[in-house]
Amino acid sequence: MRKLILNVFVLVAAGLVFSCKGKADKVNETTETPETMVEEETDFGGLALYTVREDMGTNAKTTLKSVADAGYKNIEAASYADGKFYDMSPADFKTYLGEVGLTPLSTHQGSVTLENADQMMADVKAAGFEYFVVPVPPMGMFTFNMEDRTMGMKGTARELADILDTLGEKANAAGLKLLYHNHDFEFKKGDDDTVVIDYLLENCNPEFVNFQMDLYWVTKAGADPVAYFEKYPGRFKLWHVKDMDDQGRFAPVGEGTIDFGRILAKKDLSGMEYYMVEQDMTFDGLKPLEAIKISHEGLKKFGFE
Repeated sequence: MRKLILNVFVLVAAGLVFSCKGKADKVNETTETPETMVEEETDFGGLALYTVREDMGTNAKTTLKSVADAGYKNIEAASYADGKFYDMSPADFKTYLGEVGLTPLSTHQGSVTLENADQMMADVKAAGFEYFVVPVPPMGMFTFNMEDRTMGMKGTARELADILDTLGEKANAAGLKLLYHNHDFEFKKGDDDTVVIDYLLENCNPEFVNFQMDLYWVTKAGADPVAYFEKYPGRFKLWHVKDMDDQGRFAPVGEGTIDFGRILAKKDLSGMEYYMVEQDMTFDGLKPLEAIKISHEGLKKFGFE
């Protein structure tokens, strides 16, 4: 009798062990994720459409699809006329971007004035943008010398600051964030020894006016982006990421001399929330649509996400 009871006990115990093992195996089956199921995030970063402006002018929709296919997630517009972005109404532009998987993040609005700002900002908002960027001193203040291709401005830093503050308040009322984008001339002393970018950073109201730092142009001016982050922390909400070759020309990200790793390490200090790849010109037969693919791969080298 005892032997029978013992045999029954052994069988029951073995059954319990097998049952528990089976349940554990099922748990492992459901919680373990095969490597083949883990997908690398391939769509990241932004592109300033100024880079592919000629392609956008020829066929905007096809070009936007190519931008998405190159792995970009966000875009910055650079064409607005008659209330349209690339000949599309704000609503149509926003809809098409959604169809190809792109997000309208920022837009350069170089033709803004105090008179047209309200309508322009309403269109920018309707297109789904978050940032309204003033790319150069507006309202006739910007100058460009065709002979030596140098940029500058008429008027004073104070006049520019007053305009930006007014536009910044309008943008805020429209549900947008206003940024000023630099070139190199803002980092150089003017006739009155004023450094325009410093004046703007120190005198524009940070509640309404912040900045898009163009890393190429800061470097071109002989200034240090990190030094500006340290002196004016939190003010540089967007970056233009573009490289410089050993001749001082624009280059795809990772193909030039700018130490983006050092700059990216100070991202939080700068206040950077998003960045846009931009390449004003390409050289040596490289096409813009090819350059943006090289730049997207280059972003990975430095840890951009």
